[in-house]
Amino acid sequence: MDLESIPGVGEKTARALSDLDDPEHALRAGDVATIATAPGISQGRAARIARGAIRDEHDDPGGFLATDRAREIYREVLGLLKDRTVTNYAAARLETIYPSPCRSRIEEVRTFARDALERDPDPDVLAALEGVEPLRDPGDVRVRERCLATMDAERYTEAREAVPELSVEVIEDAQGLAELARGYSTVIALDESFTGVTIDGDVQVRPDALETPAEVVPERPLAFFARNRSRLRAAIDVHRVADLETDCDLDALEDGLSRLEDDGTVAGDDELDRLTTAVDDLDVAAGAAESVANDHLREAIREEDVTIEGADLLSLVERGAGVDSLLSRELADEYAAAIEAAREHLIDALDLDTGEAEIARRAFSDEPTFPVERDEDAVSRLREELTAAKERRAGRLKRDLAADLADQRADARDLVHTALELDVELAVARFADEYECEMPEFVWDETATATGFDIDAGCSPLLPEPLEKIDPVDYEVSGVALLSGVNSGGKTSLLDLVASVVVLAHMGLPVPAEDAELRRFDDLHYHAKTQGTLDAGAFESTVREFADLAQGGEGSLVLVDELESITEPGASAKIIAGILEALAENDATAVFVSHLADEIREMANYEVTVDGIEAVGLVDGELEVNRSPVKDHLARSTPELIVEKLATEAGAGGDASAAAHTNGGSPADGGPSEPLFYERLLEKFD
Repeated sequence: MDLESIPGVGEKTARALSDLDDPEHALRAGDVATIATAPGISQGRAARIARGAIRDEHDDPGGFLATDRAREIYREVLGLLKDRTVTNYAAARLETIYPSPCRSRIEEVRTFARDALERDPDPDVLAALEGVEPLRDPGDVRVRERCLATMDAERYTEAREAVPELSVEVIEDAQGLAELARGYSTVIALDESFTGVTIDGDVQVRPDALETPAEVVPERPLAFFARNRSRLRAAIDVHRVADLETDCDLDALEDGLSRLEDDGTVAGDDELDRLTTAVDDLDVAAGAAESVANDHLREAIREEDVTIEGADLLSLVERGAGVDSLLSRELADEYAAAIEAAREHLIDALDLDTGEAEIARRAFSDEPTFPVERDEDAVSRLREELTAAKERRAGRLKRDLAADLADQRADARDLVHTALELDVELAVARFADEYECEMPEFVWDETATATGFDIDAGCSPLLPEPLEKIDPVDYEVSGVALLSGVNSGGKTSLLDLVASVVVLAHMGLPVPAEDAELRRFDDLHYHAKTQGTLDAGAFESTVREFADLAQGGEGSLVLVDELESITEPGASAKIIAGILEALAENDATAVFVSHLADEIREMANYEVTVDGIEAVGLVDGELEVNRSPVKDHLARSTPELIVEKLATEAGAGGDASAAAHTNGGSPADGGPSEPLFYERLLEKFD
């Protein structure tokens, strides 16, 4: 796939996409999460790029939504779908599903939608999905206490690329290796020539190190799993609650995650915890041990009755003896006990093992002194020993855990991706369930010109009322039709329903109807009702648009709501008649809502189909309407219904009204009676 051939992808974006492991697969699958991991690409832009890639793959010319109102319908139905997602990923992923005229794309999504309709939007599954997000790379992982070493320049470059987390040093000989060992906790030599060389420190000769980076840098997989721990646990919950199939060993992954801290260190190892605590508490424990010894000596001095004869005191002073000599002579046993108490306190406080305890005992000398002070060299030696033991233990645990988790990385990605895709499917399932949708049937035979659309028991999802309060509508159109009907009878809502069904069907998704059949349309032209008469320029632009449509609209669906509002009624009837003639000649499918159906029919040079949304009557001042259009029927207008109601009520007024009707006038003024007036008005509608 030529990345730059994708609409909206330039040279810079193509370079960013090429950093992905498999950009073609991600683009073809509409994998918004993976695309968004490319440098500088947001999730919203990833959806647009994926949509462009899908169009490119299916040779989709775009432009199915040919008017502003058509695009509004798409955004509204897409919004209803997105409202039923749990994750941001699913909302962005739905952006890649768009109405297309291409059969291959429609069929592709229809396969997905049929599977989605089998899903059960269980509340427990939806709750589990709340914690699922696309996985994130940990960013730059740097390990400073370990390095790689080589004498080969090419090997140096290879190592820099393969293991960017570690410093790579070029050395000339074993002496250079020894110098590195003094500055790093661990040095990994990549050259086989160093095998058998003895060097102080932790120096490992591993010519194959670059082939197993997880062993050399276990921090790499551990950082990935640590950063994504909560996401992975949520995905595990989704798979268990939804009973999804997966190649991932959920128990093993969960166990590995439980052994990992948020910072990528290993959790739950008692020995590592002991060593870490000992290193952290060493200075405090040593100070406390000093206090133990000194407190013991002070108490001993207070309680001991020390007698020194004058000759002995003079002898000690002449020899320059101080308190140390006095302690050695008079309180030797007490001093030894104080030092032993200090040593035991240090060993117990740090929970040291036998070997460590031997080093710890050297922190307090047997030579008498007061106050007792720790031997800093011995404490430093103990710190080095504990730190080295801690790092050895942590390194081994990291390598073991990294070995357990590294092989699960691909399965973990699939685990999260499957959970996120489930959210997309559940959004479709929830939409279909709430609006009682079914998969439509397409008439793919391009020669089947008799088919436009046929909707049974459709309910517009764009109406603000609950579904149970919406009257289902049946409507079928083949070719071009005028739609007449009373004001507030549902004509505009019917156009919205037709547009919604057509848009959803061409997205490959279920539609809000018990049954629907339609042809594949090349594009949708939906012209909403204008507010007021257009000026000359706007009127000219509108006419030009219909002229272009009339020239090549054989595969188009045209929906127009009261086009007569653009100019004077008389001129509008002529213009609409001419447009209908051109569309009919091109075998387009069209529905024009108009209150000028009679006038348009008279102007047209062919038998225009007129359907009507018929009002049954007025009940308590409100229209009672049959929302399903009656075929080949010019519906009565609201004024006609009102006049008919007045005539009926006046005709039932009594004998006086009947007599006045017979005499052709009223007893009061000699003019026509009220019932006769209403009947004369009714005759004008015939």
